[in-house]
Amino acid sequence: MVDDTIKRAKHYRSCCLCEAMCGLVIEYQGQQIHSIKADPDDVFSRGHICPKAVALQDIHNAPDRLREPLRRTETGWETIDWETALSEVAKGLKGAQKRHGPDAVASYLGNPNAHHYDTLLFVEPLLKAIGSRQRYSVLSSDYLPHAMACYLLFGNQLFFPVPDIDRTDFFLCLGANPVVSAGSLMSAPGMTKRIKALQQRGGQMVVIDPRRTETAALANTHHFIRPASDVWLLLGMIQVLFDNDLVDLGASQSYVADLDAFKDSIADFSLPQAAQQTGIDVADITSLALMFAQAPSAIAYGRVGTCTQQHGTLTAWLICVLNIITGNLDRIGGVMFPEPAVDLAKLAQWSGNKGGFAAYKTRVHDLPIFAGEYPVVTMADEMLIEGDGQIKALLCLAGNPVLSVPNGKKLERALEGLDFMVSIDLYLNETSRHADIILPAVGPLERAHYSLGVHAVATRNSAKYSPPLFRAAGYSRQEWEVLLELSARLAGNSPLQVISSQLKRWFFTRLSADGLLDILLRLGPYGSLMPGSKRLNLASLKDAPHGLDYGALKPCLPGKLFTKTKTIRLLHDIYIKGLNELADISNKAVDKRFDLLLIGRREVRSNNSWMHNSQRLVKGRQRCRLQINPLDASRLNISNGQMVRLTSRVASIELLAEVSDSIMLGVVSMPHGWGHNRKGSRLSVASQAPGMSMNDVSDDAGFDALSGVAILNGIPVCVLAKDKVNQ
Repeated sequence: MVDDTIKRAKHYRSCCLCEAMCGLVIEYQGQQIHSIKADPDDVFSRGHICPKAVALQDIHNAPDRLREPLRRTETGWETIDWETALSEVAKGLKGAQKRHGPDAVASYLGNPNAHHYDTLLFVEPLLKAIGSRQRYSVLSSDYLPHAMACYLLFGNQLFFPVPDIDRTDFFLCLGANPVVSAGSLMSAPGMTKRIKALQQRGGQMVVIDPRRTETAALANTHHFIRPASDVWLLLGMIQVLFDNDLVDLGASQSYVADLDAFKDSIADFSLPQAAQQTGIDVADITSLALMFAQAPSAIAYGRVGTCTQQHGTLTAWLICVLNIITGNLDRIGGVMFPEPAVDLAKLAQWSGNKGGFAAYKTRVHDLPIFAGEYPVVTMADEMLIEGDGQIKALLCLAGNPVLSVPNGKKLERALEGLDFMVSIDLYLNETSRHADIILPAVGPLERAHYSLGVHAVATRNSAKYSPPLFRAAGYSRQEWEVLLELSARLAGNSPLQVISSQLKRWFFTRLSADGLLDILLRLGPYGSLMPGSKRLNLASLKDAPHGLDYGALKPCLPGKLFTKTKTIRLLHDIYIKGLNELADISNKAVDKRFDLLLIGRREVRSNNSWMHNSQRLVKGRQRCRLQINPLDASRLNISNGQMVRLTSRVASIELLAEVSDSIMLGVVSMPHGWGHNRKGSRLSVASQAPGMSMNDVSDDAGFDALSGVAILNGIPVCVLAKDKVNQ
């Protein structure tokens, strides 16, 4: 019962469920939420909201959400106190390292960590305390090629060029669906309005995608493209620019190097080749290149579809190159660099983690490390294959890799064989069910929020802080407190190391995550360390519940470049190697058993697997369906709504077919993150939602050899109608 004497109140915050940073107004009374609506006064989202925001209420109230630490026993799970839980975690991880060496403990960080400033600030000391090279995260199954291009071209993996969508004249969108995603690596809520505004001012949007997405439906033009052939389209367009003398570096001419060498490196790639590989006519490629180069300003933007594919490393690089050689880098209406109140790129530089590539390679598959992390495609084998450095224990922080990395069933087998595993998570899910200890942090409405990571890729400079709405129920702890405590317990055993770790714990406990954020805000471009200053600090940000607007993106190069010479080198050895191998890879024989290519898709009510435990997001029609072109369906005698079996090299799954002309001939598509049918998890809503995991059929042996990024798009598969499976 709600106490009627308590008046309803309003709480303003940013949504933390995706990169849009939508401003919310939550009306509540006591501990009960009455409504979650868009905040019309939010300086960044300006009244936009998507359906995911209402899930915050379901997550907060979820009976499945863990509020006390759990320990696995022979008879099942039991709740334990925090002191016991933390002691057992330290004992388990240290024990694995004592028996098998420092690299016996691995870590995996999931996507939600990018949205929590306290985690980003306190996780690195924990990883250093563990002292293992076996680090993994969502990086190599999401945006690794983009981060690598930023490191090699601009000198810092976190220095992302962001589309200036609100001032551009031409928007080329490859392998992305920003109407649904709100612009991953381009935080831009309300993309539908932004696209319409672009068109109303006389601009154009062109979408290149194997599926006619929600974004493509609004575009001026949409071209189907064969999965994983984006690299050929970009090479073809760039050849057109050189052939027509349309390469113009503009203001960047004084600080861009290797243009002639780059031209020579792509000379053997022809426009007819590009048309053959992509399925897009020579005339259309030529027209697209000319329109892009001749527009007053233009943007080339690509996301997950261009990253997680066979040629993702080359594709992400060429997207940047296309923007550079047409004068659209650091230009109003082109791609520009945000100036966030807390600059992650500068923090990375100060901490010595601005990038780094191939300093060493994985034990099993000889894949390169990037920014201190191994590619996730090798994680299962690093657990299964014996030898020095074999993973024997795992720390999993806000991640569900069983449903999010390639060949999830193989990873399950690997997790079962570990000596010890700990998950820091809200749920007993498909991954954490393998843990020995689960440590639950507070829910999203019980923690303060500042989008430290997302402001770094925002289409407008702003800042906003949201205090906790509710006091944490039960025995949950703030995530930064858990990370800090583990860091202290996992530090070295020498007297000096013990004293140092205790002092750090004492200092940061008193400083708190908010105190550290306040210092970083004061050190940033809008703050000041001077006492009494009226510039930005945490107190002034708290006094602005709708956020503070610092204006549109501004040109900043070459001054903000992180390269030692303050120049951009277009050509690097890794890209030369990739170009040399491209023709051979593309001409490799195709296994005719697998005559279709599988791609993923993003849906507006879904982002991560844990959102499927929200009734508000999963209600209605079944969303985990396999989209298939009508001609392919007719050839295979498949009808709409029929159960089909999809088979890849590694596994088979069964799901419903959705016959649709929105998908390209020869391509099938299903959403990611489903498959909540594993025994032992406690996801009462998700377990009732039908669907299968796309990553059960994605192949851990399939990766882009240049960077090790997972191939999650363009997977060779075959599809049979269910009644023909055994024929």
